[in-house]
Amino acid sequence: MTTTAVPGDRLDLGAVSWSLFEAGRNPFVMLVTIYVFMPYFSTVMVGDPVKGQALVATYGQWAGWIIALTAPLLGASIDRIGPRKPLLLVSTLVMAVLMMSLWWARPDLTGLGIGGVVVAATLINVLFGYTEVLHNAMLAQAAGPRLAHKASGLGLALSNAVSVLVLVFVLWAFALPGKVPWGWIPAQPLFGMDPAAHEPERIVGPIAGVLCVLGALPMFLFTPDAARTGNGIARSLREGLRTLLGMVGKLRGHRDMTAFLLARMLYVDAMTAVLLFSGVYAAGVMKWHTLTMLSYGVLLSVFAALGGILGSRLDAALGPKVAVRIEVLMTLVGLVCVIGMAPERILYFWHYDAATAAPLWNGPFFRTWPDLLYLLIGFSNAAFITASYSSSRTLLLRLSPPGESGAFFGIFALSGTATMWLGSFLVHYATATFHSQQAGMGAIVVLMSCGWIGMCFVRGGGRLAPHG
Repeated sequence: MTTTAVPGDRLDLGAVSWSLFEAGRNPFVMLVTIYVFMPYFSTVMVGDPVKGQALVATYGQWAGWIIALTAPLLGASIDRIGPRKPLLLVSTLVMAVLMMSLWWARPDLTGLGIGGVVVAATLINVLFGYTEVLHNAMLAQAAGPRLAHKASGLGLALSNAVSVLVLVFVLWAFALPGKVPWGWIPAQPLFGMDPAAHEPERIVGPIAGVLCVLGALPMFLFTPDAARTGNGIARSLREGLRTLLGMVGKLRGHRDMTAFLLARMLYVDAMTAVLLFSGVYAAGVMKWHTLTMLSYGVLLSVFAALGGILGSRLDAALGPKVAVRIEVLMTLVGLVCVIGMAPERILYFWHYDAATAAPLWNGPFFRTWPDLLYLLIGFSNAAFITASYSSSRTLLLRLSPPGESGAFFGIFALSGTATMWLGSFLVHYATATFHSQQAGMGAIVVLMSCGWIGMCFVRGGGRLAPHG
């Protein structure tokens, strides 16, 4: 069943259903990749946070290579293929099944095992990239050019809202029970989840899989799909390849656009690596467990949402080029501070003895100064990373020649996938070589620094002159 767009400023059922797909898919990133499952995989299943971080980098690296080699071609070819739903349906179902399989990643390795988790995570992340390309390619049919921004904004808003609600639910239902004597918290984890078998951490895989399916269902029922073109797959891929080569040719004669896109490839890949490894790093270095990680995720999600407002304000006050420089620099400063934190150390130089220091409060998490300062640094990173995504889009529009923003947004998307393996590769190499999680994060600092330096060569994109 499909619906057609109707006149007016309100999104119809097809457009809202398109937005719900993103809301159902993205909690996987929060629950599995960042805050719950991968920290459990690194510290419990692998048993060595350094080796665990290296393995997480391995799957991120392999997934990044596959996506970089295939996703841009898929995006360039899909308009020639026509309907998006058949391939999107297969990708979504396989991805959801793989998410649910993480339940069998038992701590004694009798189930999925370490190798199985790495393979499953690699495939999930590849399919996640494919579904993003295919889902974005349906936006024109879902909402039309005039309301596309509303559907896109609704998708992002719902994603943040659902992710926070799910994190809060997991915190209430599985992490807090038995840990605090609060009347509004169940006495034991719901559904008989056994903390000793790490079932509260493993259940987030099935939760993410179910949400993925539920979020996708309205889109497959109500969102219009593109019409058939009659082109074969082989012909569509050949024409898509020519389109990609044409995109790269568009950069000739646009020095500042080229400098910006090259710089963006580096700093965005570094920021992607921050998101991928922040949970594993906090679990291994700060020794945070599931309860603390979930609370960390809820609070950081709020500041990430505020980052969009921050980016908009900086764009208006300083212009998007200066805004991006500030946002990348502040994230860089935050990363340097993160590397200097540990349970017994504050910012490299100040020793902290938790055994003799009085706790900051009697709650179950963030009881020490290192924990609290690490949390505050996380707030800053979350806000400035989100702001940089917003300002980067604005800067692209400012640098695009009149009437050519669509073509350059295509290159913008291509640049976002071309080196997305690089951060994971550098983290894997540094972590394995120096046997240190801090060294792995140091590699991200180097990558982000190169992106910031690249932004210094970009001209244009300043503050717009006030009207009148």
